[in-house]
Amino acid sequence: MVIVIGAIAGLSLLGGLATWALTRGIETRYPPTGRFVEIGGGRLHYADTGPADGNGRIAVVLLHGASGSHADPMLALGDRLSKRHRVVAFDRPGHGWSERIDGPAAAAPARQAAILQEALARLEVDRAVVVAHSWAGALLPNLALADPGRVVGAVYLAPVTHPWPGGGIGWYHHLATAPGLGWLMTRTIATPIGALVLDDVTRTVFAPQEPPADYLERARVRLALRPSAFRANSEDMTGLYAAVSAQQERYREIRVPTVIISGDADPIVRTDIHSRGLARDVPGARLVILPGVGHMPHHAAPDLVVAEIEALATRFAAAE
Repeated sequence: MVIVIGAIAGLSLLGGLATWALTRGIETRYPPTGRFVEIGGGRLHYADTGPADGNGRIAVVLLHGASGSHADPMLALGDRLSKRHRVVAFDRPGHGWSERIDGPAAAAPARQAAILQEALARLEVDRAVVVAHSWAGALLPNLALADPGRVVGAVYLAPVTHPWPGGGIGWYHHLATAPGLGWLMTRTIATPIGALVLDDVTRTVFAPQEPPADYLERARVRLALRPSAFRANSEDMTGLYAAVSAQQERYREIRVPTVIISGDADPIVRTDIHSRGLARDVPGARLVILPGVGHMPHHAAPDLVVAEIEALATRFAAAE
């Protein structure tokens, strides 16, 4: 027994040292590149590009999915959109370089929506088309319902919006959020193992497409491997099923012009359940299904996504 305990302690120490070294290396390699906005309880990291008064002062706000940061949607859409629009892309609470404002309570999509609503007000983003990918698709309905004067259009990219059969998520998310054990796991084995499997996981997320060249580097994906970000992401995931189950009945109250863009070959989020369900529930929503496209439509069809965003912005500007 003493030998077993000693072996476990030794492996934990090695894992802890490896995690510390990898985390230091990641943070040195990918420092903050944007700005910080202070709100009640902490600060959020964000990028802000393009003309401040582009297209009638209608901004475009980009919200990333799970295990990501603002760098992913900016990589796919930022340059295209910033020619005409002010583009504001956030690291969601606990991700990238944003603080986990409210701690575990920030896992709730409604709470993240409230945090971002405050941030948008601080940044004087008065009117915006908000674009949400994957997990952030559960956040956006809350923002659209709470602040329809600010959110003049909503674009969902492969969103998670409805309960799915079984409600299953990766087992490691449950482990990472378990009392005590989660702290140990995220500080000993999660980062080293995550670094080893990151290439394969990324290819799975993009399937059947291939990731863009040098995607891991340009999208700064390794930031998600740090213990704090890994745990924040797992907290987001473990509460997601209950959140969308509770909020789905309110989608019919949404009056914000809505576009949903998803691929029919998405292996991560089932388009028939989520995207078609949202199109059914939100009055007047427009559904765009991309044949043969997986979970990353903004990378697979960026020109189409930008065209839909700009159509919403133009529609609102014309209605004024």
